[in-house]
Amino acid sequence: MENNTNRYKKDRVYIETYGCQMNFSDTEIVSSILINSGFSICDNPDDADAILLNTCSVRDNAERKIHERLIHLKRYKKQNKALVVGILGCMAERLRKNLIEEKQIVDLVVGPDEFRKVPQLIEDARTGTKGIAVKLSRVETYDDIEPKHTSGVFAWLSIMRGCDNFCSYCVVPYTRGRERSRGLESVVQEVTYLREKGFKEITLLGQNVNSYKDRQSGEDFADLLAACAKAAPGIRFRYMTSHPMDMSDKLIETMAEYDNICKYIHLPVQSGSNRILDLMLRGYTVEHYLGRINKIKELMPECSLSTDIIAGFPTETEDDHKATLRVIEEVGYDGAFMFKYSPREHTKAYAMEDDVPDKEKVRRLNEIIELQHKVSKNINEKEIGKSHTIVAESPSKKNPQEWMGRTDTNKVVVFPSLNGTKEGDLLNVKINGCTSATLFGEVF
Repeated sequence: MENNTNRYKKDRVYIETYGCQMNFSDTEIVSSILINSGFSICDNPDDADAILLNTCSVRDNAERKIHERLIHLKRYKKQNKALVVGILGCMAERLRKNLIEEKQIVDLVVGPDEFRKVPQLIEDARTGTKGIAVKLSRVETYDDIEPKHTSGVFAWLSIMRGCDNFCSYCVVPYTRGRERSRGLESVVQEVTYLREKGFKEITLLGQNVNSYKDRQSGEDFADLLAACAKAAPGIRFRYMTSHPMDMSDKLIETMAEYDNICKYIHLPVQSGSNRILDLMLRGYTVEHYLGRINKIKELMPECSLSTDIIAGFPTETEDDHKATLRVIEEVGYDGAFMFKYSPREHTKAYAMEDDVPDKEKVRRLNEIIELQHKVSKNINEKEIGKSHTIVAESPSKKNPQEWMGRTDTNKVVVFPSLNGTKEGDLLNVKINGCTSATLFGEVF
């Protein structure tokens, strides 16, 4: 082992991350595994001995980006014949051999449950051996790995992996495997460690955090969230993502009880039509969903809500589409992730006829986006004149003289930079303007 570590000392790895927060969390895990094996992580592909793309397969567009990126990486291979190129994550598990055989630039393919093998596979690639490691696990949670956090203020903390829901359009159970949860004490210990390191905000991650369960004690996600809030009262806690079928009264009550649990819930509805929800195998009705929303608003009137919506699912009619528009108006989402349906191999919906013409999908999606922007703008306008305590995240991408941060309710706030403003500063900001996506304010 000592010899391997010495051999790896000069190997620099550059990792690009695509997709959801879970993928960014996975990148921190992979980075830690590599560092513990003697590699170093670099910030520029030009300096790298190995380039890894941590990928997403949820939508066709996400995979297309990776194929395009692989074309761009050919020039790095030409410049450095010894360069190792690897695909990690969901796309690696889903496409496996195709990536190795068709994309000759790719040297290794590693699924979400085989990250511990990345160092050895890079070494094997050095000798010309291409590798595939995509076996799914029922036990791997990486709970013994301390992630290499890219920020000293904001932390992603994975509490579970996989998904058992098998929604008809979703590849996640096939690319990330079945649900398995970390032990509650393991999560709380990591929270305590992050508190001692000075972190200000932690986001608990899982494909469906609502179904979290400690196998030893039987404690559920509400118990875990309460334990985290009590263990680190000075840290703000967020979580993603929830499933409406498992959003319990107990969880809503727990969120309302603790001030350091942010009042923001991402609750994907996907469609406003019961017929489409049934075809999607979502396991709930619109009535059940709206009942959960009403309970949230009853106990946390200030709670911000966001959602996911799919336009043009197979057999979706204009009436189904209008039902979705009605849900958007009734709930009043602060924000939404909106997409047109794209068939994914291996899912149940893939066997259905994709019978909504693309032009119609685009029209419906544009109507959803237009309505949601209107709703978001109306909600944000009500914030003008209010004050929020925000955590400074980073300089604004559009103007380096400004900074951005988020409210407790997850709204992005842009404000003029003060001398000495730095990541993690707690600032009081009064809102004086907005768009549908952003609040603008002044520090006071």
